[in-house]
Amino acid sequence: MPTRASWGPPDICLSFTDPVPDESLSATVYERVCRTDFSEPGFCLIELGPATTSHSLRGFMVGLKRSLQEIHRTRRARDLAFRSLARFDQQSTTKLHRDGGPDECFLMLGYEPTEIRGELAMADYSLCAHDMGLTPADLLAQYNPMFGRGEELLRAYLTSVACFSNRCFQILLINNSAAPYSESEPAWQGVLHMARIQNPSDELRRIVNSAMVVSLPVGVADAISDADQDEFLSTNVVHRRGYERRHLSDDK
Repeated sequence: MPTRASWGPPDICLSFTDPVPDESLSATVYERVCRTDFSEPGFCLIELGPATTSHSLRGFMVGLKRSLQEIHRTRRARDLAFRSLARFDQQSTTKLHRDGGPDECFLMLGYEPTEIRGELAMADYSLCAHDMGLTPADLLAQYNPMFGRGEELLRAYLTSVACFSNRCFQILLINNSAAPYSESEPAWQGVLHMARIQNPSDELRRIVNSAMVVSLPVGVADAISDADQDEFLSTNVVHRRGYERRHLSDDK
């Protein structure tokens, strides 16, 4: 099983200009993100074309989920379902972390152009745990990456997302899983993510369209209703309250 602790732009950066994802793009995304070993990064970034709008970005995200769902059914005989959908203004620097969720899930984050500059990085904590003879959950419990010891441990497993840009529409997919590695019972191997915001401003917006997608037995319905999915696709509201911007009293 080949492994790599860090990855370069050819491994993680994709460009796509069509309004809907095709089979080739979806297959590449699935291979890079929905990994069950350490031969792929566990994340990738798609830069969309100049004709993209906020609404078409969100439509692309929903279409990509459906396309990945077909692949997942074929390869794993399991389904993909939305656990959450949200649209918010995110301008807080975060340390390496895993979002809440089940043992097998991924994040799909749709970024809109903004004047707020930021940097993203991923850490292959599942590989680090495997190298140390631990499960990913044990590693997080014993070496919390929010503190110096855990942060230093993961430094050798860190990859900067060099192709991330605040100037265009992009979709970042992150394997957010916490399943232990197993050759006999393959499960998704997750990574941690972090963001460093360079010029936060109450006067500007850094809009993130966020989806969590989970792996479930076939036939289990989406936690997000069709009506809520339609609202995600059509809304112009950007939530600020409750997204670490508590001093602000309004959504826009």
